[in-house]
Amino acid sequence: MLHNIFLFKGKKDLEDLNIYCYPKEIINVNNKLLVNNIIKGHDQGKINDRKESLSSCKNLNHYKIDKPVALYINDYNIYTSCIDEDIIIGLIFEDDDNPYDYKEIFEELLYELLNNGNGYSFEEEMEIDNLLISMFIDLRRYGDEVVERTPEIEFYYQKEAFFKVFLFGIDEVGKTSFVRKLKTGEFNDNYFTPTRKFNIEYIQAEDKGLLAVWDMPGQKIFRSKWLKGLQDSNILVYMIDIANQRRFEESKKELWKILNNNELNGIPLLILGNKSDIVKYSDENYETQLQNLKEEVIDYFDFEKVKNRNWKFIFTSVKTNHNIEKTVQTIFELL
Repeated sequence: MLHNIFLFKGKKDLEDLNIYCYPKEIINVNNKLLVNNIIKGHDQGKINDRKESLSSCKNLNHYKIDKPVALYINDYNIYTSCIDEDIIIGLIFEDDDNPYDYKEIFEELLYELLNNGNGYSFEEEMEIDNLLISMFIDLRRYGDEVVERTPEIEFYYQKEAFFKVFLFGIDEVGKTSFVRKLKTGEFNDNYFTPTRKFNIEYIQAEDKGLLAVWDMPGQKIFRSKWLKGLQDSNILVYMIDIANQRRFEESKKELWKILNNNELNGIPLLILGNKSDIVKYSDENYETQLQNLKEEVIDYFDFEKVKNRNWKFIFTSVKTNHNIEKTVQTIFELL
């Protein structure tokens, strides 16, 4: 299974080399020997392969893209392609994976994203990040659905129900902390850096089945990638920070962009009103106040207008563990 993607920019001069990795920064400029070996290995692989580029047309709208080359360097199982001779993009797989299982999809994505779509600028860091996350999502989904699963996932898949849970929402609402809580039972007060990583966590829900939770970053630049990840989801889970009403309008707008996509009709929806622990209530009539807040949120977000799918809304607090178990139960109820 693919576990990382990287990009070297300016490979001819290591002093000026820029390195980008996703989702983990496992290669950096201090790994000079590793970086040199990757560059030399790719160049040697091109010579040995003696194949033409995927795209030899070089103009304002086209990049020259080399055929991918498989490498095994410093215990890394790597598959690289070169773009315009000074950019290397590489995939890192588990040791026992065969990179050639991904040959066609890797080539198709490179050509589609760089030469057959809106194109990317390698001058902007955010555009490079955007390219890497786009490719990572598509390649992980391909591996999850086409290439054989790992033995552990295969075991669960054959024995029990397997469901894809798509978790999304704008930034800083608590999505990654929520997944971490489900996976480990832990919450870290200092775990507040907005996530710029797409991640999949597999969570075994007793005898009910295996949940593959796709946790998507919520920053604005990454939201266009939500539709890529949403494909083949069994349930949508949308998280709202109910303690930050200043961002309600933004959150509502992003949710309805997704719900108005007809291709997603019929997929159940669970809305999590997270951070309920920091909403101020008076001690008297707590349940009444909570019910009033629920009605206000449902009214503001127009949840009653949700059609063509089953949906539920529940309050959660990852910090205090409020309704975390109920969330999993509700997912299976909706499924």
